[in-house]
Amino acid sequence: MKKLLRWLMALAVAMVAFVGVAAQPVHATDDSLAKIKAKGTLVMGTSPDYAPYEFLVNKNGKNQVVGIDVEIAKKIASDLGVKLVVKQMDFDSLLVGLETHKVDMVLSAMTPTSARKQSVDFSQIYYTASQDIIVNKADAKLYKNAESFVGKKVGAQTGSMQADLVKQKMTDSKLLGLTKVTDLILALKSHKVEGVVAEHPVAQAYVDHDKQLAIVKSGWTLDPESNGQAIGFAKGSDTLVAAANKSINEIKKQGLIKSYTKTACDYMTKNTANTSMFHYWKFFAKGVEYTLLITAVSVVFGVLIGTLMALMRLGKNKILHTIAVAYIEFVRGTPLMIQVMFVYFGIGLFVDVPALTAGIIAVSLNSAAYVAEIIRSGIDSIPTGQTEAARSLGLSTRQTMTSVVLPQAIRNIWPALGNEFISLIKESSIVSIIGVTDLIYQLKVVQTATYKGVAPIFVAMVIYFVLTFTLSKILGHFERKMQHD
Repeated sequence: MKKLLRWLMALAVAMVAFVGVAAQPVHATDDSLAKIKAKGTLVMGTSPDYAPYEFLVNKNGKNQVVGIDVEIAKKIASDLGVKLVVKQMDFDSLLVGLETHKVDMVLSAMTPTSARKQSVDFSQIYYTASQDIIVNKADAKLYKNAESFVGKKVGAQTGSMQADLVKQKMTDSKLLGLTKVTDLILALKSHKVEGVVAEHPVAQAYVDHDKQLAIVKSGWTLDPESNGQAIGFAKGSDTLVAAANKSINEIKKQGLIKSYTKTACDYMTKNTANTSMFHYWKFFAKGVEYTLLITAVSVVFGVLIGTLMALMRLGKNKILHTIAVAYIEFVRGTPLMIQVMFVYFGIGLFVDVPALTAGIIAVSLNSAAYVAEIIRSGIDSIPTGQTEAARSLGLSTRQTMTSVVLPQAIRNIWPALGNEFISLIKESSIVSIIGVTDLIYQLKVVQTATYKGVAPIFVAMVIYFVLTFTLSKILGHFERKMQHD
């Protein structure tokens, strides 16, 4: 066992070192702009939960990212003569996506901090806004500025400039960091925090569409050159940065930011014209479609790989046994979220794996480890006398396993296997972190579009219950049938 643990530790260290080396940028010559023009697309990474900069609308039954940042990206792509492609992911995953070349640029109201500049090249500042604090309207009279929040809990988006400002300027306040602004607003309305720090356009958007909220000015005087928004590029992308700066100069010269803001506000008005959950049924329906697709495919591959691993672990071949044990223990010993990110970003260093495919691969491999243990325990539960009797009748090892052991084992493992299938429906929600539009992702979209926090959660909760309850009844039917037989 000690040898196995040492082997697993060595394998983990080797994988980290390998990925670390592979991730190091090599810039013999700067051909960043030439590559974009050669492939004909410019991939923009963004977290579309930050209206009016970037948010989602439904056009002709399809989700579409819109906002000020998207209009800027369209201008840059048009000037380069290429097509703009928008890729969605969590805010704190954007720079990872940039470094692993999942995206060509990050446009998500990002501030070029000194820490980020060490690994990312930034364009010039394209927009600067003051910082506000969103509070519950009933509590607005209690606060005059940021100094009023001494001893209070304040929320900010994880990895954002606002989170850094809270740490630097509100040292007597406690920071709550969440990846989505929608979650922060929900925390505010449920009194988990007393205020949420956000840029003025974002704060104004939420207050304009929710009468229970109000704005408190932070009172901070910030350097616009170090606290504005800029576009992030991979390190060494000098020619691409220069091209983006040229477009930004034209945007400033022509005063296009006002036009882009008006376009974003028009979309926001349409989004909130009808905020009933029924109006957004297509969003939830699409989420259910992807959730069931991921679950169904992962069940098939999880059972196939899991069965193989169980047989390898039970076999007498020491090499195959060691491989199976290492796989099962490693997968069960690491979080599914990390596995999803590793498949998408880690393998993405060498092969461009689409988000949906990466999600299915990660969930399938994760499920396979648990299925393997379920099947192994089921096979071990069959009395050895069954195997001995089958062999005494002249059956081969393979025939004994397929005709005697497995049929009896399936009856024993079916309840546990059914629980694994049900769990997959819920666990597949983790793929939303890489931009797969499953039910959880769509829940966040509806929250962003409607400025409602609880209602979309309730709808998603009911949908998950219906899905799991239905599957539970189907599995129970087959379980009763096997027991009857």
